[in-house]
Amino acid sequence: MKKTVGIIGANGYTGSELIRLLAFHPHVTLSFLYSRSNSGTRISDLYPDLTTVCDQLLTDKTEEVDILFLCLPHKESQNWLTQNVVNEQTLVIDLGNDFRLEGNFGDRDFIYGLPEINKKQLIGSKSIANPGCFATAIQLGLLPLAEKGLLDEIFTTGITGSTGAGQSLQATTHFTWRNDNVSAYKTLTHQHVDEILHQLISYNNKEVNLNFVPWRGDFARGIFTSSTLKTDLELKEIEQLYQDFYAAEPFVTVSEKAIDLKQVVNTNRCVIQIEKSGNVAVIHAAIDNLLKGASGQAVQNMNIAMGWEENTGLNLKSIAF
Repeated sequence: MKKTVGIIGANGYTGSELIRLLAFHPHVTLSFLYSRSNSGTRISDLYPDLTTVCDQLLTDKTEEVDILFLCLPHKESQNWLTQNVVNEQTLVIDLGNDFRLEGNFGDRDFIYGLPEINKKQLIGSKSIANPGCFATAIQLGLLPLAEKGLLDEIFTTGITGSTGAGQSLQATTHFTWRNDNVSAYKTLTHQHVDEILHQLISYNNKEVNLNFVPWRGDFARGIFTSSTLKTDLELKEIEQLYQDFYAAEPFVTVSEKAIDLKQVVNTNRCVIQIEKSGNVAVIHAAIDNLLKGASGQAVQNMNIAMGWEENTGLNLKSIAF
C-alpha cells in the first residue's frame, strides 16, 4: 500500500518541485497540498506544467498522513508545528532552516539530512532537517578533506539562480534586473555559513574559517561553488580521497574533467572537480538548488528513512540544450 503524503507550502518553488517528483514516485500518493494564500486554487493553474501531472486543489485543511513535508519560509516551520497537531509516527521533513543547527522540537529530534554523512542516522528517522542549498554544495565539496582534518582557512565563492531567492517578488528577482547581470550579496554573512561550519568542524576536529561570498546569477536554477584552500597533497591524492569518500554515493560524481552547471540542472546530482596549482587547491561543486539543494534531497531523505531504494523517483537526466 502506498504511503500518504502532505505538503505544507505546496504553492512555492520547493513545494511545487516536490509535487513534480512525488507525482511519479511508486511508493507514495499525494493526499493534500496545503496553502493558506491559494486555498481553492488548482495547483496546475499556478504551475501550468503540472496540468498533465497533478490538478489537485490547494487547501487550508490538513489530514493525518504518513509523510509530511514542510516547505515554508525560514523560521515558520516551528510556528506551524506549534499550532498544528502531527502524529508522532508521521515522518516530518523540514525544508526550512528551523532545525538544522538545533534539532529538538518537543519529542522530535531532527536529524541533519545530508545523506552522504548521516545515512545511518536517517534510516527509520521520523524528523529530518533538510540542508540548505549552498550548504549542500559547499559541504559536499569539502567533506572528504574535513574527514582527514585538512581544513583551515577556506575562501568560497558561489553563484545561484533566481529560484534560490524564493517565489516572493523582490527587486533583484525581476527579469529586467537579473538579465545580463551578476551581483554579490550577503558577503561573509550568508545564513548558511553557521550550518556549514557546524558540520565541517565536527568532521575536521578543529576550527575552520570559511570566507563565503555568494553571487546572484542571471539564470533560473542551479548553484556552482568554488572553494580555495591550501594543501600539500598532490592533485591525484586529493582526487583519490574524493573518489574513496563518495564511492558508495549514488548522487555524487567526482570528475577529472571541467564541470559545468548544465550537467546537474534538473537532476539530484552533485558533480565535483578539483584543480591545483602549487600548494593551492580549488574544489568546484555544482548542484541544482531546487533538487539536490532542496526537494530532490528531501525525497532522497524520505527514501532512506522509509527503507526504500535511495534513488527511487530520482533517476533524472540533465538537459544539455
